[in-house]
Amino acid sequence: MRRSLLLVPVADERLWSVRMGGVRWICGFTDETALARFAVHHGPGDQPVDYAALLGARIVDEIVPALGEPAGLAVDIATEDGSMFFPPVTGIVPEAVAVDTGEGEEGAER
Repeated sequence: MRRSLLLVPVADERLWSVRMGGVRWICGFTDETALARFAVHHGPGDQPVDYAALLGARIVDEIVPALGEPAGLAVDIATEDGSMFFPPVTGIVPEAVAVDTGEGEEGAER
């Protein structure tokens, strides 16, 4: 995922994301076909979908921490049996924004 180039839809000059289960998921796609499957259900009708091409590492290392809330990466969410989710946990996102570090919990030890 980190070395993969992902296509992330852009709406109103912001990366497309969805909130589910207390996490903001940035939605990325491995190719234009996967993005097109998504656009059929969530795109602006017959208009083309704008997107940014970003490395997975940039998304989880730079963009996720900048959001200021628990966030992860959802890949190919419109692909049956092909979706992948990278949650905001240690080893995927920087430790400072991982939800499983115990930081911020009163009395928690590391």
